[in-house]
Amino acid sequence: MELWTYLVPILLTDMVNPVLFAFLVYAAGTNRPVLLSSSMLLGHTVAYLGAGIALATFFEKIAAYLSVPHTIDFLIELVLGIVLLWLAFGTKKDTGKRPDENTQQFTVLSAFGFGAVVNFIGIPFAIPYFAAIDQILKADLSVTRSVIALVGYNLVYALPFAAVPLLSAVLGEKAKPLLTRINAFLDKISGILMPLMLGLIGLALVLDATWYFVKGTPLF
Repeated sequence: MELWTYLVPILLTDMVNPVLFAFLVYAAGTNRPVLLSSSMLLGHTVAYLGAGIALATFFEKIAAYLSVPHTIDFLIELVLGIVLLWLAFGTKKDTGKRPDENTQQFTVLSAFGFGAVVNFIGIPFAIPYFAAIDQILKADLSVTRSVIALVGYNLVYALPFAAVPLLSAVLGEKAKPLLTRINAFLDKISGILMPLMLGLIGLALVLDATWYFVKGTPLF
């Protein structure tokens, strides 16, 4: 449970994702709203989980090769913290790609594929997930428990986005104006919340890693 005290703030930051929601709303506006938006969300969840397992395995192999697992974990944490701070304070506000008149007409398969890549198209939307993976590795869990933590993270992450196909199924055509308003609200607040949350998490990661390299123990 202690791990989740660190994962929850990262998870909340990860959820402030106007890009994924915008494309889910776009899919919900087609002639097959429930099927296409569900396919897109499923593609995203499968790809996010797969990428998480692959990255965790890669980081662990590097740590094992260098025989300094904790040092590598905190070095990764330091780098991610610096990147998050840079994204929060050193770049222009990135609202990411949005659906427009040139956006393709989705099939079930293409919606799944697009969902799989949408979060990796632009920064900063994938970076908090990398920080979550690093926190799971730092916890020194067994392989099984690490995978369970990643699965749990991804399932909780997907829950608010599942509102799109759910509302489409329940309300039908009436869901479209509601989803459009939610999308506009999320788009607006993300420009304020995203830099703030990225900055706070980045600062915490930098402080924790720096404290480890100076004192030999983590701050958090």
